Amino acid sequence: MNSLRAAAAVAATAVSVSFAMPAAAYPVDCAILLCLAGGWPASAECANARAVFIARITPWPVEPPLQIWNCPMRASLNHEIAPMERLFEIALREDGEPLPRSRGESPAELYLAQDRADVDISDPAYDFVRSIHLFQIEYRRHRNRDGDCNTWSTIREGTYGEQGDFAWAQSTPARVPSASAFRPGTSCSDYWFRGVFVDWTDYEGTYGFEEVRY
Repeated sequence: MNSLRAAAAVAATAVSVSFAMPAAAYPVDCAILLCLAGGWPASAECANARAVFIARITPWPVEPPLQIWNCPMRASLNHEIAPMERLFEIALREDGEPLPRSRGESPAELYLAQDRADVDISDPAYDFVRSIHLFQIEYRRHRNRDGDCNTWSTIREGTYGEQGDFAWAQSTPARVPSASAFRPGTSCSDYWFRGVFVDWTDYEGTYGFEEVRY
């Protein structure tokens, strides 16, 4: 296991311990990132992070549940601090201030990312970010008096790119994961469904999901 993977594993495990500080003292998206990686371990901080994660997909509007661009992970030229180690340090800072620059870190690297992570997260250690899939589903079906089967649906699928950037695209009923309660079937019985579904896998590959009906 390389240093980045080791740091991720340590950070994901450590979030299960109470941080003994107010939940608002650290960027909530840093907490979401850590708690998601660790499989949402039991702690007040992770409970708050998960509540925000779910609130963001509760209409209206439907937002990206993880907004990694709001977590100042930063970068280090000399690689003394791996990204996940730095993320963990940010999550533990009680004053909410940015971390001091590491030796060898240039001012040019201390930038705010626009809708993406402010460090390179293309390493497979961050696949848990790219595993998040979001579906906004509206579906109606009924048979009219003439016997015609009328179906109307609009399904959007939200995904995360290599650097944590989020994008919506049109999708289809067939792409909605089986864990969802969405079950249109193949008959023409009256059916109505409206909801938002999100699923993910944590750092260890364990599957999880949530669905909000409205």
